[in-house]
Amino acid sequence: MICRSRWVALLGSGAMLVATAGCTADDGGAAPAATSPAVPAPVAAELPQIVARLQPSVVTVRVGQGFGSGVVFRDGGLILTNEHVVSDQENVEVALADGTRTPARVVAADAVTDLAVLRAERADLPPAPFRTDLPPPGEPVLALGSPLGFLNSVTAGIVSGVGREIPGSASQGNALVDLIQTDAAISPGNSGGALVDYSGRVIGINDAYLPPQTGAVSIGFAIPAATALDIADDLLDDGRVTQPYLGVAVARLTPQIARSLNAGTDRGVLVRDVDPDGPAAAAGLRPADIVTQVADERIDTLEAFLGALRSVEPGQRVSVTYLRDGDTRQATVVPTAATR
Repeated sequence: MICRSRWVALLGSGAMLVATAGCTADDGGAAPAATSPAVPAPVAAELPQIVARLQPSVVTVRVGQGFGSGVVFRDGGLILTNEHVVSDQENVEVALADGTRTPARVVAADAVTDLAVLRAERADLPPAPFRTDLPPPGEPVLALGSPLGFLNSVTAGIVSGVGREIPGSASQGNALVDLIQTDAAISPGNSGGALVDYSGRVIGINDAYLPPQTGAVSIGFAIPAATALDIADDLLDDGRVTQPYLGVAVARLTPQIARSLNAGTDRGVLVRDVDPDGPAAAAGLRPADIVTQVADERIDTLEAFLGALRSVEPGQRVSVTYLRDGDTRQATVVPTAATR
């Protein structure tokens, strides 16, 4: 069963549910971040070796009678997991791939970003390699974790999309946006586990899935590695995270979309949706606008847009340059704080 679920209505006429992927009832049963591009998929015979290398870095987080998953991301026994896995607990237990267990302390957690940092008593846990650039749709991936009590499980699929959001989260100021969507099977207990590329690098922290009653088949979500590592640094720094909220959902600007909008360029990011009560709407931005610059940073890609936001503080006046109907415009956006 799901130990803790969040159900959110999708904006629009159709209602949709989304469930976080952990934790489940117990049935008894810092490495430098890599930024190199995706590598060609290995032959199937190489996948067991990739999984074997990663399994010591992917742990099971036991909380009372339930559990989720976690990923060792830094030396000293530091582990990333989801906030909804640990909830309000201060102490948990970590089960390792070799069958041993060790106590762990919750260093800090943030409900908005749904991330938490644990420190295990064992300091010799090997950190997993991380990749901080977003994967392209279609790239093959593996999901590692402990779904439904099946410890050290592996599922496979592809990246279905990037820049996704948990349905309804944008209107609530929630930071569960800009997620990686995957069809690698994610179930209760996978929360906090690793979504990895075929070179064995963590590209995301598994977070949620659309349950079968929505009519969905294998629609899961992971927090991108770059976001997770940034949040982890904030949590280790002062125990809390303050995220700037612009109130926009953005997507990659493809050449086809750029031509359909008569943009005259294929660089920038597409504004796909705007929270009518958010800061971007107040500044005049609308769906189908193309953002090409944030503050002094040129925006060519989705990654550049997300990177620019990481240096923006809530309440800071930010100049945004965008295209509408081929015309260059500017607006000043004052993001609010997405905190709880």
